[in-house]
Amino acid sequence: MITFTPLSGAARSTRTVPLAYLLKVDDVQILLDCGSPDWCPENASSSAVKEEDLEEKTYHWEQYCQALKEHAPNIDLVLLSHGDLQHSGLYPYAYAHWGLKAPTYTTLPVQAMARIAATEDVEGLREEQDVGDDEPTNDNVSDETISTFVETEVVDGESKPSEVSATRPAKKKTGKYVATVQQVHDAFDSVNVLRYSQPCHLQGKCQGLTIIPFNAGHTLGGTIWKIRSPTAGTLLYAVDMNHMRERHLDGTVLMRQASGGSSGVFESLQRPDLLITDADRTNVTTATRKDRDAVLLDCITSALSSHNSVLMPCDASTRVLEILVLLDQHWSYSRLKYPICLLSRTGREMLTFVRSMMEWLGGTISKEDVGVDNDGKSGKKRRRDDDNEDEALGAFALRFKHLEFFSSPAALLESYSSKEAKLILAVPASLSHGPSRMIFSEFAETPDNVVLLTGRGEEGTLARNLFERWNNSQREETKWDKGKIGSNVMLDGSLLLQMNSKVPLQGEELEEYLRKEREEKEKQIAEKAAMERNQRLLEADEAEDEVTDDSDSDDDDDDEDEVERALDDDNKMDTSEEPGGPTDEPKSRRKKSKRDVDADWGGIDNDDSLPKQVISFDIYLKGNVSKAVSFFKTEGQTQRFRMFPYVEKKRRVDEYGETVDIGMWLRKGKALEEDTESEEMKELKRQKAEEDAKIAPQEPPSKFVTTEKDVQLACRLLFVDLEGLNNGRAVKSIVPQINPRKMIIVHASTPATDALIESCSGIRTMTKDIFSPPTNESIQIGQQTNAFSISLTDELLASVKMSRFEDNEVGFVTGRIANLASSTVPILEPASASSVVNTSGRKAIKGHVLCSRPPVTLPQSTMIGELKLTALKARLAKVGVQAELIGEGVLICGAAAKRGSSADSLEDSVSVKKTGRGRVELEGAVSDVYYIVRKEIYNLHALVAA
Repeated sequence: MITFTPLSGAARSTRTVPLAYLLKVDDVQILLDCGSPDWCPENASSSAVKEEDLEEKTYHWEQYCQALKEHAPNIDLVLLSHGDLQHSGLYPYAYAHWGLKAPTYTTLPVQAMARIAATEDVEGLREEQDVGDDEPTNDNVSDETISTFVETEVVDGESKPSEVSATRPAKKKTGKYVATVQQVHDAFDSVNVLRYSQPCHLQGKCQGLTIIPFNAGHTLGGTIWKIRSPTAGTLLYAVDMNHMRERHLDGTVLMRQASGGSSGVFESLQRPDLLITDADRTNVTTATRKDRDAVLLDCITSALSSHNSVLMPCDASTRVLEILVLLDQHWSYSRLKYPICLLSRTGREMLTFVRSMMEWLGGTISKEDVGVDNDGKSGKKRRRDDDNEDEALGAFALRFKHLEFFSSPAALLESYSSKEAKLILAVPASLSHGPSRMIFSEFAETPDNVVLLTGRGEEGTLARNLFERWNNSQREETKWDKGKIGSNVMLDGSLLLQMNSKVPLQGEELEEYLRKEREEKEKQIAEKAAMERNQRLLEADEAEDEVTDDSDSDDDDDDEDEVERALDDDNKMDTSEEPGGPTDEPKSRRKKSKRDVDADWGGIDNDDSLPKQVISFDIYLKGNVSKAVSFFKTEGQTQRFRMFPYVEKKRRVDEYGETVDIGMWLRKGKALEEDTESEEMKELKRQKAEEDAKIAPQEPPSKFVTTEKDVQLACRLLFVDLEGLNNGRAVKSIVPQINPRKMIIVHASTPATDALIESCSGIRTMTKDIFSPPTNESIQIGQQTNAFSISLTDELLASVKMSRFEDNEVGFVTGRIANLASSTVPILEPASASSVVNTSGRKAIKGHVLCSRPPVTLPQSTMIGELKLTALKARLAKVGVQAELIGEGVLICGAAAKRGSSADSLEDSVSVKKTGRGRVELEGAVSDVYYIVRKEIYNLHALVAA
């Protein structure tokens, strides 16, 4: 039984991202992808947010996040297909807060790229907004971190502090599930990585399942997941594929080039029992790669040569690689001197990861940039840079000598003024926050600057709004999905943008903040001192109880103890009555050392070989002893009389006569560790601590400011599709060649879903079981099967005729179930010939009828297997019969398959047709070829006779 539930990114949906699907195979729940939405949609007050209550706000992603939160603790397996935010962005938060601790699998590049994309996203969001936490915790929160934030309010575009507080106020629900940087690293450190085509046999609750990743294209390490189940068959999860070869990636493994130049689906991925695929671009006709690259480079070159700048919003890890390779090749070929500026906090880290994963790259980058000529022969290595990093192979392929990195727009302005011509690549691609939004707010007001979009962006973001404005201004034949390249348009009018920033406190705000911070620290110190004082009193009381209740002295030591107590009492008689004496001090401070005790006990000779204890005889009175009153009513303070300090001690010993001091062992172990640690290691640790303190300076007190800026648009806008995804023609061609038995469509709009279903319905051999479930609605595929254990007798096994099919032997058995008292497993034994079992399960004895014979059941046979015409063609070639595929599901065998055959030779020809599932038709005249073909068809199946 297979149950499929789209949590987000379903078919027939207005929002096709993010992607997250729950697949249940028998009792195993599998999460396919775990993407995050864009947390900063435009026009939050009207479109993206609906006011259901006066105080509560509901975001469009709330339903998805709540569903994922509900299912996360019960998920048994997580599979991530791509390393961008739409497929993996919410995984760190779900891992840290929602209990998504199931084993997670992906490829090594996806793990690295998803880590970088999530880190860039959470750093950018937390740098601009107080994202809040729906589930706040007090763990690992320092005073410095708490005292960094204050609340602000916006009045007419100006921010004013509402209340400067030294402690973080109670977090109210913001609806944004943003992890921390440490949570991102912890989550992706737990991910298991696989290589392409590496089978992984799962254990535990997932035992029996096998997962295999295959190349999907589109992103570095992008994966098509093949899941094999012993009960559900083969499942294929293939979303966001690209069949075209790019500069840094090969196309998907689904389409393989044959030796004759034709292409076909990879045999290992053919005919799955269930295919889960997307249809988002079914109605899209993409322009040729040559045209797209030419328009993009011409636009950039003309703008820079006119002393204008170009802004290209991009993502932080995946598709930016294709753009960087294209720009670097163009800069080197055209000898351009303009700077290429990448605004990303993780840009250098991303390229470091990519250079260490050269074996995952493909396309033309491995040959053109490593020093291999086009003819495949090794050429002269290119000039090395002066860096030591050039020793690695990746340094030659991805050195990008024209690229410069900047962590913030302020750092960019320090190197290049706003008037200098430059190409700016800024993250994120959605323009919803971060450097790209900040640059756009200033960049768009300069005339003849160019904003170049390479993706449509998520619904509701600034990038999608700009794309729709550009697309609506194009002619009908030049729209983005018509296979043509449109022209740039001049933006005009104004655009109201909400800008978020984090600024340090100054002036009166800072003084007020520091004053409240001092008051808070003083209050905490006082509370801490009070707690320590109470703790000391409690410990003193507990220590007295232990001495009073658990002491047991031996008879041999009674006299000696009395002498010791008497001597000690004489020595301390005078000091016990003084205020502040031993009676008022903690017990730990009243203990004497061995030397002092020996001095007081001058007349007692102690043997050094015997164990010695420091004994105290102070008297403890519980409660407020200063207010103790006598039975007799007297005025003033009552006199406190001294009692004989007799304490009955009991020794705690184990079965060996000793008491194990755990604290002593712990102290000894710690001392040994300190002794074994070399001075060199101590020095390294000290230096590392100092370096960490320098790298992460204490953040000054700051506040979050939200302003509204009216941007006067005067720049040009152009869209060039560089998303690297299949077009409609490829989708309609690949899916029928995969030829699944059942199919589920996800990640598509309503017109795209209907277009793919209509295309598949026109193909005779294509399955008609196509599903497109909406969000949070489950569909069930297959029937529930129950497995029972049964034993076969030796007599029954001897009568079964086995047939071999692939790696298995199958046979047909019939018998009677018998239960034995000695075994809990029923036994199947041969049925007796004298009895006939009817449908009701009871024996019916047939009466003899005159001139009649008892009915005899004819033997039935079953053929197990599925005929593959390609396999039949190969077997016929081995026995000397030529065969050719002449159409869809038709194989011609014999003389008719030869070129130039005459009409007379058609008598020795046979045609094999697959007319449906499990139906094969063999047509032809009775001849030797006919019987040979029929025999080979039988050999490809297992014949099981009753």
